[in-house]
Amino acid sequence: MIDELVRLDKELFLYLNNLGSPDWDPFWLFLSGTWSAVPLYILLLYLSLKQMGPKKTLVLLVAVALLITATDQLANFFKYGLQRLRPCYDPEINTLMRLVKSSCGGRYGFFSAHAANSFAAAFFCTCLLKSKWNILGIFLLSWASLVSFSRIFIGVHFPLDVFTGALIGLILSWLFAKLYIFVIHKYHV
Repeated sequence: MIDELVRLDKELFLYLNNLGSPDWDPFWLFLSGTWSAVPLYILLLYLSLKQMGPKKTLVLLVAVALLITATDQLANFFKYGLQRLRPCYDPEINTLMRLVKSSCGGRYGFFSAHAANSFAAAFFCTCLLKSKWNILGIFLLSWASLVSFSRIFIGVHFPLDVFTGALIGLILSWLFAKLYIFVIHKYHV
């Protein structure tokens, strides 16, 4: 059963990865990069200050920092615990794929910390920052999806790495949103 799932994951990776083209590579690399989200984070900080005020925003920033630390460290725990090779290190497929980055990253890739972190931040802010017609939530989750899928298109993660990372990011962000609300009410912030 697991062998079949891994085989299908590799096939799906090769299909999606090879859909990429040099014309789109800069876009996927930009989305996958650290600095692409800075304007978004500045906007979220502004919205938080406007809706919640400085005290709740400070608690929100601490919660987001702890959330990202948790998702990141959990990803590292799984990567080194399970030791599933990234696509570029997998001798079965590494000659059939496109590696867009100059390097592949660490040897192991299950699960994607990029996917976990982007979905965690997006869903956490969606839960706490209310917007008319929930446009903010749709935008944030679309952004998280693009960031996550960029990892496949540039050749550094399998689809299952990305899907698992997104799912873990969603679960942890929901838990942290509940914790945030509890702290805000308990301590009357």
